[in-house]
Amino acid sequence: MKKEIIVVGGGFAGLEFVKKMGNNEHYRITLVDANNYNFFPPLIYQVSTGFMEPSAISYPFRKILQNKKNVRFRLGELVRVVPETNTIVLKDGTLHYDILVMATGTEANFFGNKNIEQNSLPMKTISDALSLRNTILLRLDKATRLDDRAERKKLLSFVIAGAGPTGVELSGILAEMRATILKKDYPELAEEDLGDIFLIDGNEAVLATMSGNAQKYTHKKLRQLGVEVLLNTFVADFVADTVYLSDGSAIATKNLIWAAGVKARQFDGFYPESTGRGGRLKTNAYNLVQGYGNIYALGDCAIIQTDKAYPQGHPQLAQPAMQQARNLADNLNREKASWRPFRYVDKGSLAIIGRNKAVLDFPGQKVFVSGFAAWLIWIFVHIMGLVNFKNKMTTLLNWLGYYIYKDQIFRMIFKPSERKESNESAEAMQNA
Repeated sequence: MKKEIIVVGGGFAGLEFVKKMGNNEHYRITLVDANNYNFFPPLIYQVSTGFMEPSAISYPFRKILQNKKNVRFRLGELVRVVPETNTIVLKDGTLHYDILVMATGTEANFFGNKNIEQNSLPMKTISDALSLRNTILLRLDKATRLDDRAERKKLLSFVIAGAGPTGVELSGILAEMRATILKKDYPELAEEDLGDIFLIDGNEAVLATMSGNAQKYTHKKLRQLGVEVLLNTFVADFVADTVYLSDGSAIATKNLIWAAGVKARQFDGFYPESTGRGGRLKTNAYNLVQGYGNIYALGDCAIIQTDKAYPQGHPQLAQPAMQQARNLADNLNREKASWRPFRYVDKGSLAIIGRNKAVLDFPGQKVFVSGFAAWLIWIFVHIMGLVNFKNKMTTLLNWLGYYIYKDQIFRMIFKPSERKESNESAEAMQNA
């Protein structure tokens, strides 16, 4: 009989695992995800600023899996795991497994600050990105109607918490948007009304995991774009349109964009001792979760404890996630005695700052590339990371258009709302 594999999460790790295990005659696989589409997180900041449309970085799971005869997709949200009965509980049902693969990724970490959690603008999902895009565009339009210069500046100033790749890329694109697009789209606003952009981080440098050369180049280019970079500083609170910083200073703004940290999504049912740093599930070298014989964890939600080169866990990036997924799939296709432990192969790090400006560290940070060459490599890597040919071509054309005209056309405000069903129709659907 075929073994039942349930994969929870269709991000980099989960989808890569499913694709590698697809059409394997020994397994039946069910991919479970709260969304019916896969999306490409490294480009979500471009959706949030109106430089790309959501469909350019997303693709439906059922379309992706059409040729995988042993794979089914289940739209559902995980509530808890029940290892004693080899089942998982979803909001709308339960599923049985012989092997469970957790690939649930991360969520924003607000470090217990409720004001920041409630009032800031996260950027983890497509919904977050669309909400942020709507917020930016609505506040820009509102600013054109205000006479109070201080209130206009609050609407048009942005504080970005976290100077990792997401924070750097977002601050760079906002700065370019301010320098080119806003002047054309909003002639009612004087240049001095366009507000400030602050990039804030508690580390001593931007892009803390990259080389010193990459950090210096990035810091310099951000300053040239007009971004105020505040280091060795934390966001302490966000109340009453004011961001309070750890050094005692404050910034008047309505816009705090949170890119300062992530934590693994956590679910009921796991032993407390199975959870490690950042909420990640502790695993051995084969991604088997500590304390269990048939539950595996991949990617951002896993922390492999046996790799001495990464005692705090592998970077929560696409490459470690996909490499772990491929290794586990290869192992499940072998006899147990020939399983191979996971070994991470560092392929380097990339970050973009703006048009013609990017940084690239090759493995080991021994070779550094910046400027136009790094920018071209960044474009190639990110286009190749998209799921299908249509998305690759759409994205390439979008970027080519922006490069030539320094403008894009996706600055529309959409406010989707779900239609409320009557009691009768809801009961009819339940009884169908």
